[in-house]
Amino acid sequence: MPFPHRLMRPALAVLCLGCMAAAPLAQAQSADQYPSKPINYVVPFAAGGTTDLLGRLIGQRLSQALGQSVVVENRAGAGGNIGSDYVSKAAPDGYTLLGGTISSHAINVSLYPKMPYDPVKNFQPVALIGTLPNVLVVNVNSPYKSVQDVLAAAKAKPGSINFGSSGNGTSQHLAAELFANMAGLKMTHVPYKGSSQAVQALLGNQVDIVFENSVAAMPMVQSGKFRALATTGAKRAAELPDVPTMAESGLPGYEIVSWQAIFAPAGTPMPIVNKLATEIGKIIHQPDIKAKLAGMGVEPSGAGPAELGKFQKSEVAKWANLIKVANIHLE
Repeated sequence: MPFPHRLMRPALAVLCLGCMAAAPLAQAQSADQYPSKPINYVVPFAAGGTTDLLGRLIGQRLSQALGQSVVVENRAGAGGNIGSDYVSKAAPDGYTLLGGTISSHAINVSLYPKMPYDPVKNFQPVALIGTLPNVLVVNVNSPYKSVQDVLAAAKAKPGSINFGSSGNGTSQHLAAELFANMAGLKMTHVPYKGSSQAVQALLGNQVDIVFENSVAAMPMVQSGKFRALATTGAKRAAELPDVPTMAESGLPGYEIVSWQAIFAPAGTPMPIVNKLATEIGKIIHQPDIKAKLAGMGVEPSGAGPAELGKFQKSEVAKWANLIKVANIHLE
């Protein structure tokens, strides 16, 4: 015999209240049980580049801390947009993470006329790995010994200087565009799918200069294959104390500092996000990891979800303004 509707309503109300009360408990339990399977760490650039190297370094330690494999997957293309778009549409369960950068999560939204994702709305910030300058490098056999040599050559033959980058919209690309804009130069952009390809192009003299991240540039400079002409930060890099900044080299006011961070799809439960952020923060501040990061020219951070989210929003606004003022755009 069916129950009268008036008797069902209080029962349903109690049931709904019970479900609402159980929701936080379920989330907490899911965080306690997380992870119960391998985690996919997507790098939106080619293997061998800055984001890839940092992803594998952090991923290895994160795997040890969580007791599950962290599998690094490279999904390169469109200045980080392809891999980032993939993660933005992944299930928000903590099993798909992204190695986000200044390009994929701050610059691209103002450069690309049609973005497949919103870098703020479609992602949950997890942790900031650190910041790093770019380094203007040339092949050791290049005739350019200083920034002034590059400026003189570019002004003598407009368009004759080719610069490589790890892709349209990356910090390497924007650093060169800002250089050209501030100096009143015309240079030719040759985009690649990642830092490693841009580095190989410079090694093979296929391009003249690259504004490479310090992570990828440092080993080549230290091995004597590249010559560092300048760094892009406000102060000299600790690992390259004899290399002047761009400002010191004749472009006062020039400054670009890249950054690397970890994001999850929007909607990922905060207990899981906080668990990841806590473990990643511990990893970044382990003495040997800090030493490795310093050797790459990375200033370690470890900032958590709230701080990274606030920082990211400020970066989006900063680069939108700079791109507009400097009239930097994709062809």
